[in-house]
Amino acid sequence: MMAAVFAAGNGGSVTVFEKNQKIGRKLCITGKGRCNLTNNCDVKTVISNTPTNGRFLYSALTRFSPADTMNFFEENGLPLKTERGGRVFPVSDRAYDVADTLLRAARREGCRIIFNAVSDIIIENGEVKGVVSGGKRYDFDRIIIASGGCSYPLTGSTGDGYAFAEKAGHTIVPLKPSLVPLITAEPIDSEADKLLIKNAALTVYDMKNGGRRIYSDFGELQFMHYGLSGAVILSASAHLREMESGRYRISIDLKPALSEEKLDARLLRETGARHTETMPQLMRSLLPAGMVGMFVRMSGVPASRKCSELTRTERRRIAALLKDFSLTIEGFRPIEEAIVTSGGVSVKEIDPRTMESRLVRGLYFAGEVIDVDAYTGGFNLQCAFSTGALAGSGNGG
Repeated sequence: MMAAVFAAGNGGSVTVFEKNQKIGRKLCITGKGRCNLTNNCDVKTVISNTPTNGRFLYSALTRFSPADTMNFFEENGLPLKTERGGRVFPVSDRAYDVADTLLRAARREGCRIIFNAVSDIIIENGEVKGVVSGGKRYDFDRIIIASGGCSYPLTGSTGDGYAFAEKAGHTIVPLKPSLVPLITAEPIDSEADKLLIKNAALTVYDMKNGGRRIYSDFGELQFMHYGLSGAVILSASAHLREMESGRYRISIDLKPALSEEKLDARLLRETGARHTETMPQLMRSLLPAGMVGMFVRMSGVPASRKCSELTRTERRRIAALLKDFSLTIEGFRPIEEAIVTSGGVSVKEIDPRTMESRLVRGLYFAGEVIDVDAYTGGFNLQCAFSTGALAGSGNGG
């Protein structure tokens, strides 16, 4: 949509082909339905938060920065607000308002929208000639592929753009999920399924490289029947670049506000006040009920052990597990559950100054179909808007 607005604004006669019956379906589910549409930061910060080919975006981000994105939406009648971490949302907290703003802008610029899928692109003598949709040929001298990745396929993100790019001779970097829930080796109790922990400190270690710490974060995580999800887990997943079963260990500090000394003092108080209670009863005073069974099992302390019977070693074991609740990562959940698709059209075959193909004249790419992906916080949508605006501008003009 951003590409269409800019292409029409630069004098093009623009047609948007949308396979769904409503435009912007995937946009409407972002940010839990609120749409974190960008990050209120500078270009350098966006690039540093884009681990896959961030430098490739320099021209696009310079031409259309986060400030430009914010100005675009506000000038088109959508008030915005900035929240923690520079995350930008519509004041209305409605992702649908973001999609509607783009649609209004495109219609105002005279864009035609055809609600039908493109089945083929037409290339002759090294340049684009048009597309086929609904069995009909449409002639164009420029085509922008902005069809997204493979995540959330029910929104229409089914990887069509990769097939078109391959037909044009482009290399597709292997696809894998990013910003995705994680599967753990350790079983998650049914009582803990969907349990949300709002204030957890998380650290990820690469055990293949001597237990090197590769990522830390603080915020919400969620236990699931298969492993872990939630905001900090999705962010962490983007750092697990070479996934192998058992390679990564996630340490969760369940009591980040307490030092080890203060936690030990708290345990002494609790065990003294609850000397006749069992281990599970003790842990209910420290943890959500859904975690108790799993925690007691992982602690190795017998569930029948009374507080008055806990040894100093056992108490320290409990404290250590509260500060380092460790789980081994088996792998990613399926790409269909990912927020972002990592991989895509190789940036080596795209001119970063224009987003035009280096192989086929008149063919452009924008958004997630390109091998670029960023962390959470509005950076992925900013990459989409910037590449869309640049592709729509046409040859940088």
